[in-house]
Amino acid sequence: MSAIKGQWVQIHRILLGPGERAPSVPEDTGNLPLELRIRGYLLEEKAEVGELVTIETAAGRKVHGKIESVEPSHEHNFGDYIPELAEAGMELTKWLTGGDEDE
Repeated sequence: MSAIKGQWVQIHRILLGPGERAPSVPEDTGNLPLELRIRGYLLEEKAEVGELVTIETAAGRKVHGKIESVEPSHEHNFGDYIPELAEAGMELTKWLTGGDEDE
């Protein structure tokens, strides 16, 4: 997939390889690379996914890395609905607003 200058992209870069991490990190963590994924606007005229590029982040930082995706979507969520948390939230709201008659 191609990207053009000014297009929103996500890049990827390995910051530290396995074994280069601080000795204080757990062994299973230390055996993995420390990776950076960051989004910003492409500064090159044109590039393909997998190419090394420079982007400018929303905060104005210039960062180098390989394009991982073009116009990436947000894929995070807050997990499944948990009835117990909803009930606790309602009870807390009552308590904080003075509507709880037990206190």
